[in-house]
Amino acid sequence: MEKRNHQTILSRILVIAVSILVFLLSIEIMGLSIAELTGNMVDTISAVTANPFIGLFIGLLSTALLQSSSTTTSIAVATVASGAISLQNAIPIILGANIGTTITSTIISMSYISKHKEFRRAIAAGTSHDFFNILTVLLLFPLEVKYHFLEKSSAYISSLIRVAGDPAIERNVVSSASIFETSTQWLVSTLGPIVSLLLGIVLLFACIKFISKWLYKILIGRTKDQFENAVFKNRYRAFGWGLVITSVAQSSSLTTSLIVPLVATGKVKVKKAFQFIMGANIGTTITALLAAIFQSEAAIALALVHLLFNLTGVVVFFSIPYLSKAPIYLAKKMGALTTQVRLVGFAYIFIAFFLLPFTLIYLSKSAEKATDSVEVRTED
Repeated sequence: MEKRNHQTILSRILVIAVSILVFLLSIEIMGLSIAELTGNMVDTISAVTANPFIGLFIGLLSTALLQSSSTTTSIAVATVASGAISLQNAIPIILGANIGTTITSTIISMSYISKHKEFRRAIAAGTSHDFFNILTVLLLFPLEVKYHFLEKSSAYISSLIRVAGDPAIERNVVSSASIFETSTQWLVSTLGPIVSLLLGIVLLFACIKFISKWLYKILIGRTKDQFENAVFKNRYRAFGWGLVITSVAQSSSLTTSLIVPLVATGKVKVKKAFQFIMGANIGTTITALLAAIFQSEAAIALALVHLLFNLTGVVVFFSIPYLSKAPIYLAKKMGALTTQVRLVGFAYIFIAFFLLPFTLIYLSKSAEKATDSVEVRTED
């Protein structure tokens, strides 16, 4: 029996190790493929993402479609590592991804539409994640556009944690990176950059989904009935468990979606669920940090942007009493309104995650074209 347990533990460690290696390989494949594809289009890509509003809504849309901020942020890290876009232009994409990832829990909350009381609580639980990220973006996005707060902070921290100061660590990093580099170069040259990029995205998405669902079964599968008793005893435990579980599972969409049924059935209050969600928002940043391993300093800085964004949101909405009530208040109001008019929930998802981003991207591009034409006329 003991021997079987040891074998089970070893097999699980092996599965995790292989999954992480494939994950890192997918980042390398995407980075090299993007570099090959964008060699002559760097100026065009930089021009598109130079508008921070367009970058924000690109991140929101792509994450809403993929239902995985981990995938979006990992792709952004690979793109920055390839040199296709700058750190400054990639930061709004990360901010948008934080809003886009909230769509999963909101969609799950809509499944309770036929049950009046449960539906109201479910919507409140699902949208509390939305409002936390939306309010954090409203706080930090203007600061980033005007003062480059996140860019400067992350660049400074990434310069402090470089491994170049330790020759032994540097040799290990170089040797590990060279293994990936040799294999990815061969793969990209054999398959071509387009096929390789698609392969990298599929591998990345599959790894994240596999790791999250597999670890969910290990961590929660057998103890699902006792989950609320162990996790939600107090606000600090709820926050801590949200952080730990999401760090391991690498999916805030998965862990926050666990909360909706618990709140809907009245087992957990919205306030405690919100504290778990804040912890989950910190935990989800581990994926981008993992993706930045062996990458450029700019890629590491972008991963740190994801962490700093969520840390700032937690500090503001966890530690300041009056502000901490704002996301919960808005979520409860949304729950009450959606219960009265069921169509509001569907309209909110469609407008907030799809129609509004598409419209604002279109308007931003139209305004840029108008400005360019005016400048041309002025020069003439």
